[in-house]
Amino acid sequence: MSHHHHHHETTGNIKVAFFLNFFFTIIELIGGLLTNSIAIISDALHDLGDSLSLGLAWFLQRYSNKDQSNNYSFGYKRFSLLAALTNSVVLITGSIFILTEAVPRLWNPETPSTLGMIGLAVLGIIVNGAAVFRLRGGDSMNQKVMSWHMLEDVLGWAAVLVVGIVMTFFDLPILDPLASIGITLFILYNIVINLIKTMRLFLEAVPESVDFDRITREIRNVPEVKSAHHTHLWSLDGENHAFSTHAVVAAEATKEEVCRAKKAITSILEDIRLDHITIEIEYEDELCSMAEEDEYE
Repeated sequence: MSHHHHHHETTGNIKVAFFLNFFFTIIELIGGLLTNSIAIISDALHDLGDSLSLGLAWFLQRYSNKDQSNNYSFGYKRFSLLAALTNSVVLITGSIFILTEAVPRLWNPETPSTLGMIGLAVLGIIVNGAAVFRLRGGDSMNQKVMSWHMLEDVLGWAAVLVVGIVMTFFDLPILDPLASIGITLFILYNIVINLIKTMRLFLEAVPESVDFDRITREIRNVPEVKSAHHTHLWSLDGENHAFSTHAVVAAEATKEEVCRAKKAITSILEDIRLDHITIEIEYEDELCSMAEEDEYE
């Protein structure tokens, strides 16, 4: 699969998930009001936030596929990160709003239409399950965040289904706001986890899947490399990474030895999905203005 095709597939998956979620949200809002279920209304408001998020994710994912320009020399890949960050903030805000609506109902629960709850819950599991199926296995942080939201919705609807079935046989209206609070807290927890991961990427942390100590150690162990400094590895969007290092070779190193050093360093990085690799070769008797004493000597 080509790199371009991979990005096109990611964009297409988010597009399908957006339309599935948006049309179901309309049905859900109407159904929540008709059944008088705060659990369904809370899920509907969450889905509305998801729809807005998916729309933004779709737009910015398409934008992130643009080639580099004079203003964005690395390209536009980080725009998909912007979508992930914005979506997380929107969903946290929505979750807090839902909690302010659901908690007071614990003291004054209203009996919802349980058959309506069951019907909407089954439909919700099917629609959101289809969206998860389209988004599963995504590599970009944007698609991962969206996939998590859809999976949380499936679990939320499963909870609504259970509550609806129980309340059909037992008069326990308090289960409705309890389900709403439980679903929202679970969703809120996972959104915060994803927000932390997204912020790490924005702050150019080393990708979690990469052992940076191993990389620097193996670079220092390359026979032709005397030392290395200014070694950096960061992610553009959680999927595509960039790497740079200054490798010091012997003052009398030949062209063949320099080429061997660069090839060895490149092979150390072959398991990492890198869009950009910069290896600057310096000689021992060459003064590097960027070298620092506390780097990897």
